[in-house]
Amino acid sequence: MRRTIPDVESRTACSMNGPTLHEPPTPPASWRVALPHTAAAVPVARALVRSALAELKHSADSDTAELLTAELVANAVEHTAGEGPIELVVELLPTGCQVEVHDPDPAPPGNLTVPGPREEPDPWQEHGRGLLLIRALSSACGHRPTGSGKAVWFRLPVIPPQRRFA
Repeated sequence: MRRTIPDVESRTACSMNGPTLHEPPTPPASWRVALPHTAAAVPVARALVRSALAELKHSADSDTAELLTAELVANAVEHTAGEGPIELVVELLPTGCQVEVHDPDPAPPGNLTVPGPREEPDPWQEHGRGLLLIRALSSACGHRPTGSGKAVWFRLPVIPPQRRFA
């Protein structure tokens, strides 16, 4: 029986320390989706982030990305006026991921980048911890004006394979 091996373009070359893989750099993958200006946007945004991060071989922490995305989307829904959609942008980078939520309100989001006065959150309240979580769990976060309001964002780094849990 004769076996046929399909033609495969070789991308390996020898180097002093063994084979090296040569691939052209690929542009970052990104997703952009309009979400309703309702609480129903939160689970949709979480699912999109989960799916996007599943595309990465060495991904950022999906659970943390989902949590922080849910906080950004919930804040956009709760704290911005209007009926127009909000927009979720997920960008996969070689160093991790960046998630942005665009909303129509140009006002900056509270104390996202600079902590406010030292106040402990009321343990009986359901609100007041979102921006604290984003500051504490992301590698970077911030906001910027856009033509239609603002974008609030966070970044998460890639988790090395040896630190990931199965």
